[in-house]
Amino acid sequence: MNNDKLDKVVADARRARELREQDYREKALKLYPWVCGRCGREFERTNLRELTVHHRNHDHDYNPEDGSNWELLCLYCHDNEHQRLVDAARGASSAPGGGGTATRATGKAFAGLADLLNKKP
Repeated sequence: MNNDKLDKVVADARRARELREQDYREKALKLYPWVCGRCGREFERTNLRELTVHHRNHDHDYNPEDGSNWELLCLYCHDNEHQRLVDAARGASSAPGGGGTATRATGKAFAGLADLLNKKP
């Protein structure tokens, strides 16, 4: 496949995705109040672009008409939700302080500090 054909295929796929996203976004905005489902921030027409449609099961192609796979989240909460998914995949806990099975540092940064402090000049 030459570059022109490949560029056309990619452009067509992007346009189709944008149309699909616009379709479920419009439906979700009609179904739900313009409020972030996490932080409760309210939106108006002037800042509505900051309200996103989150797919609860993370499958952007599963868009039932009743909106059961959608929730409206502000940009910040949406990013946080996806970061939690990434952290969970890595095995880290989303709670502060860790507690998950993420890889931890094994070095001892202050191993020789006591000797240095107790050293007589």
